[in-house]
Amino acid sequence: MSLTVENLSFSYGRHAVLQGVSFAAQAGELLAILGPNGVGKTTLFKCVMGLARRYTGTIRADGVDLAALSPRERAHRVAAIPQAHPLSFRYSAFDMVLMGTSHGLSPFAVPGEREKTAARDAMARVNIAPLADRPFDHLSGGEQQLVFIARALCQQAKILLMDEPTASLDYGNRLLVLGVARDLSRAGYTVLLSTHDPQHALWYADRALALHEGKVLAQGATREVVVPDVLQQLYGRPFALLETEQGPVLVPKEGN
Repeated sequence: MSLTVENLSFSYGRHAVLQGVSFAAQAGELLAILGPNGVGKTTLFKCVMGLARRYTGTIRADGVDLAALSPRERAHRVAAIPQAHPLSFRYSAFDMVLMGTSHGLSPFAVPGEREKTAARDAMARVNIAPLADRPFDHLSGGEQQLVFIARALCQQAKILLMDEPTASLDYGNRLLVLGVARDLSRAGYTVLLSTHDPQHALWYADRALALHEGKVLAQGATREVVVPDVLQQLYGRPFALLETEQGPVLVPKEGN
């Protein structure tokens, strides 16, 4: 399922956050969205999810205007994967995943065997089936993130939005979550992943979108976007790009 954003603009009061943003993401593709804090990455995702509705421009999923859909209809097309965070209530990992099936139920219905099977299948897909009975708040940050991914898969939406999914994770869990995101794109999902680390884009993304002061600075194949000139405009620091046997590696330069 494709996602097409055309001339998207959004403001908080008089503060313009997004200005004329346009791009497209295709099925089977992982699109990395780069930019410093406050550049509009999270606001962009909120617009796609329908949480920030007073935007101008259009957002379409396979040609369907998302603004014309009900929340339940939108949930069939787009799923958001939040950052891992502590919960006040103790749910099992399985119960957390099962919550992803709720959009397909009537308001007073409870999940049945079909929904439970979908939850088990989603957990197996991201290799966390053995965690089903574990309390969610006893899981590591990486395990919690995989639970959120499995919950999103239960929505059966083909567009997955991952807003800084590795922000609070250690290095090993970052690579684990990024690998799962890439695998899902290879399986036909359209994955949009925002990150503060351009190295993540180089290693895992097919394409990249660089946002600067609410506007698109560059977009295209990752190796065409994640280059020293673009990164210096984004982050105000010089970088060198080194080619290694394991792939390209970014190295910050000393000085300004």
